[in-house]
Amino acid sequence: MSKGGVVSGGAQKGGKKKNMSSAYVIDCAKPVQDKIMDIASLEKFLQDRIKVSGKPGALGDIVIVTRDNTKITVTANDTTFSKRYLKYLTKKYLKKNNVRDWLRVIASNKDRNIYELRYFNIAENEAEDED
Repeated sequence: MSKGGVVSGGAQKGGKKKNMSSAYVIDCAKPVQDKIMDIASLEKFLQDRIKVSGKPGALGDIVIVTRDNTKITVTANDTTFSKRYLKYLTKKYLKKNNVRDWLRVIASNKDRNIYELRYFNIAENEAEDED
């Protein structure tokens, strides 16, 4: 980096911006079917906690959080949105509701834009402890 020089941010010369839109899904099917968690409260938590321009809860049209039966979709328009940040907030919600000890957030093997809430595999851990 040069001293006193202006560093260009890599602006495009065409004047057109790419429409950066990303959609991430949190699949909560197993905990919702077992009635361990309420999907509406997770949706509300995400709407209140997602930060846009450093302000939590000020989503506007930039970030849209929608809910289906067992899935929550977070769509980010015209901004970069970290998938890791969504995982962080989901883990924070699980900890707040005292279910973090039983559930984990993992990326789906099929599609990388989907997170799943799964139970820890306690049966394997008990079998290893017996050996």
